[in-house]
Amino acid sequence: MEPKRPQKKGIKFSIFWMYAVILLILGGIYFADNDNTVSKENVEYNKFEQYVMSGGVTKIVVYTGEDPSAAAFLNDSLAKVVFKKQFSPGQQPIVTTNIPSADSFQSKIDQWQQDGYFKGSVKYEKSSNISSMIWSIAPFVLLIAFWFFIMKRMSGKDGGSGGVFSVGKSKAKIFDKDGPIQVTFKDVAGLSEAKTEVEEIVEFLKNPKRYTDLGGKIPKGALLVGPPGTGKTLLAKAVAGEANVPFFSMSGSDFVEMFVGVGASRVRDLFRQAKEKAPCIVFIDEIDAVGRARGKNPNMGANDERENTLNQLLTEMDGFGSNSGVIILAATNRADILDKALLRAGRFDRQIYVDLPDLNDRVAIFNVHLRNIKTDESLDVETLARQTPGFSGADIANVCNEAALIAARHNKSSVQRQDFNDAVDRIIGGLEKRSKITTDEEKRSIAIHEAGHATVSWHLRYASPLIKV
Repeated sequence: MEPKRPQKKGIKFSIFWMYAVILLILGGIYFADNDNTVSKENVEYNKFEQYVMSGGVTKIVVYTGEDPSAAAFLNDSLAKVVFKKQFSPGQQPIVTTNIPSADSFQSKIDQWQQDGYFKGSVKYEKSSNISSMIWSIAPFVLLIAFWFFIMKRMSGKDGGSGGVFSVGKSKAKIFDKDGPIQVTFKDVAGLSEAKTEVEEIVEFLKNPKRYTDLGGKIPKGALLVGPPGTGKTLLAKAVAGEANVPFFSMSGSDFVEMFVGVGASRVRDLFRQAKEKAPCIVFIDEIDAVGRARGKNPNMGANDERENTLNQLLTEMDGFGSNSGVIILAATNRADILDKALLRAGRFDRQIYVDLPDLNDRVAIFNVHLRNIKTDESLDVETLARQTPGFSGADIANVCNEAALIAARHNKSSVQRQDFNDAVDRIIGGLEKRSKITTDEEKRSIAIHEAGHATVSWHLRYASPLIKV
């Protein structure tokens, strides 16, 4: 298998770039038209004529086109009178005015030359109104661009987390076999019965013809039930890593929103996407957030929005065909509060109970979590498993991590057996209170109490082995 080549991080386009380019263009036009070496002033035609007849004009430029105009270059004495300031060498004081037409203005220039008022040069140029046109259109362009930007943010299509118009869209994350989840059934220690059930669901999707040829129907849903920390979500991750089909993952709380009708809309959108990508698996974690049993009197304090979401979920689960290839996986540790309509056959056809691990399962779970921990040779995994009856998979992971932290706290090169014993005591009994003063009478009563537990455990045949009193 060839190693994956690192993907080159491309430059991500942003709409702010377009705003920056527009501002740079407008700024360039503004500074081009407003050169610091040129001082312009637009005057009326009669004043323009007075300035020329005063003899202070050195040059006239006539701009021809749809909107003809004329510009007069003033000498220093006239410029000081018109602009009322002294100009430094190199600056060009100019007055401009609008003219009726270039032909009539040419006859006026000829008359000024005959009368001796004007002795400078005359130049004709074609007028360009691009800058003025851009300045007149620019505000509308910026307004339209800003409107598109706001609408895009509200619709949530710019890579953000969503907007006003996307509030009814499903928040499910889609995973595939090449996705970030690389958990497989090999990483799930213990849970042999639950793994068998879940593996069969994956096999339904990989090879459905094997079952449908015999007249069987692919189950629509499976509910993972069990105490917290037993590995329900881990099993779902293993399904996502093993299945060669799209895997939709979301939490039951993702359907809950402050807006009316949003939960039902998200359920519809979720199943619409699932139907488009069938065969696929939809996983809803903590389904009790929306699957709670409906009240008999919904108008007396019941949550109508949550019940509408549940009603839509019930309709969608029983709405598509038996062999459509969409399987619903759900997990909860409160199956007793779920609605009976959700648990009936045809919706969640199978209820997979994920129980606390027994001794052999705890050994396998310890072996999984001890892979990346530097342990001492004297460590006995089976003894650790016997010391932790009633521990869930999450508790065992916590024991291994706590033992590594205790060993690091004492600057050890490896994690020893005593570190695991201290970690078990820490998780079962909490922090050691060395500063607490205990009287002899309290110590005696505690010793008698714990001795009673130990004596009963010693005489019970099938009780967990007695390790420490």
